[in-house]
Amino acid sequence: MFSTSTREQAVLALAKQRPLLRARNLATHGLPTMVLSRLVAAGQLERVARGVHSLPGRPLSEHRSLAEVALRVPQGIVCLLSALRVHEIGTQAPFEVWIAIPRNSPTPRLDQPALRAIRMSGPALSEGVEPMQIDGVSVPIFNAAKTITDCFKFRHKIGLDVALEALRDGWAQRKVTIDALWHYATIDRVSNVMRPYLESVTT
Repeated sequence: MFSTSTREQAVLALAKQRPLLRARNLATHGLPTMVLSRLVAAGQLERVARGVHSLPGRPLSEHRSLAEVALRVPQGIVCLLSALRVHEIGTQAPFEVWIAIPRNSPTPRLDQPALRAIRMSGPALSEGVEPMQIDGVSVPIFNAAKTITDCFKFRHKIGLDVALEALRDGWAQRKVTIDALWHYATIDRVSNVMRPYLESVTT
């Protein structure tokens, strides 16, 4: 049997390996989750979100909220304005985390961070997903071309001006190709909508 101090040291060792630590990480190593509360009370861990802990003062990336959401909404995929921010395309700085979820999934409810859930299905949900490591967490994010195409598909939610800015900036930075944009435009069924704008950026 592990002593209390040994358990605490084992949890702190895990926290050093994982910038964001969850109870399930402890269970995997046979450690009781009550140790988390004791370490928080002692100031050796801090609770950064419900069920998510970190070492106090540990430097985390600007995209920590995406890692938190990936841990708590595993079926979600970072999309639209949040994905644009990750890809450094355009000027959007959303205060919500935008995620795509399966059409029939219940709407996730988190206290923090704020969420904006967009429902997708079929290839529109499964194509173009590229996991990215953020603070030790594998976060599913739509790639740049899929994100720009989604902006046109959901232009009534985010604004056509945002979609156009994303297209022009993504193209100017050479983060997308016409073939990739056309591929996802076909999947998203916005080929006719995007055609004139694709022609304008390539001429």
